Amino acid sequence: MTKYTDQGKQDTRSGYGAGMTELGRTNPNVVSLCADLVGSLKIDTFIEENPERFFQVGIAEANMMGIAAGLTIGGKIPFASTFANFATGRVYDQIRQSIAYSDKNVKICASHSGLTLGEDGATHQILEDIGLMKMLPGMTVINPCDFNQTKAATIAIAEHHGPVYLRFGRPKVANFTPVDQKFEIGKALMLNEGTDVTILATGHLVWQSLLAAETLDSQGISAEVINIHTIKPLDDKAILDSVKKTGCVVTAEEHNYLGGLGESVARVLASHHPTSQEFVATQDTFGESGTPEQLMEKYGLNNKAIEKAVLKVLKRK
Repeated sequence: MTKYTDQGKQDTRSGYGAGMTELGRTNPNVVSLCADLVGSLKIDTFIEENPERFFQVGIAEANMMGIAAGLTIGGKIPFASTFANFATGRVYDQIRQSIAYSDKNVKICASHSGLTLGEDGATHQILEDIGLMKMLPGMTVINPCDFNQTKAATIAIAEHHGPVYLRFGRPKVANFTPVDQKFEIGKALMLNEGTDVTILATGHLVWQSLLAAETLDSQGISAEVINIHTIKPLDDKAILDSVKKTGCVVTAEEHNYLGGLGESVARVLASHHPTSQEFVATQDTFGESGTPEQLMEKYGLNNKAIEKAVLKVLKRK
């Protein structure tokens, strides 16, 4: 049913690393900053090839954001990277005052987001970062779905002027998007056309949505799956065009239902085309320690949860 197949599991943080390697070779203005997590961010090759363009800040994330803001004044394009929990909640004041308010051309690149951080537990599993960042005026928020798309997004944001929050993850997940697919900020991607229900997914939940669509198809339910890789600016037209056709929607994200993709979609629908909606997301809770698979199962963030949400929303259609 779907034209997408798993080309082999890879971690999205390695997609970021691959993108940084390419930028190191093609864009001399790109510089990298890291808060003592080089290995986890997969930027070793960038550093080896461009040692003079790398700044190891240490465990001082707030300082890193200030340095990154300053580097933009001289025309550099700083990519400041650390774990998502430290890249947002720990340094929110610095991002707001020094980067967003000042419209600095800083790329905040956040790995180990969501529950799939796994065994490190609730203190590191940030599930509110999308909400924090999308509320900042002028901040672009991107959450790619696999290795290929994360690499493409990393390269694309270097050409975009203005602050960007790029979110990606730790585990190896299905790599299924085309290696040469152009990444357009703010442009949703139709992955599977359908007529009965719209599934709007982001990040790791995109592949799970495609799996759910296959199962639903075997039950005679035609699911339209759209990859919302850019949370802000949101592709309102793609959302409305689909929902006007199907009449109901399920949003799927590895994030709290408060403040995430689902709420952004609900705003669009409430303003233009009120529609029944179900939210596949964490329900105002912190995570816990466990394998990514165990956590996604327990907190209802997988293909089975998406299928259940579809059946529920169809009853309200």
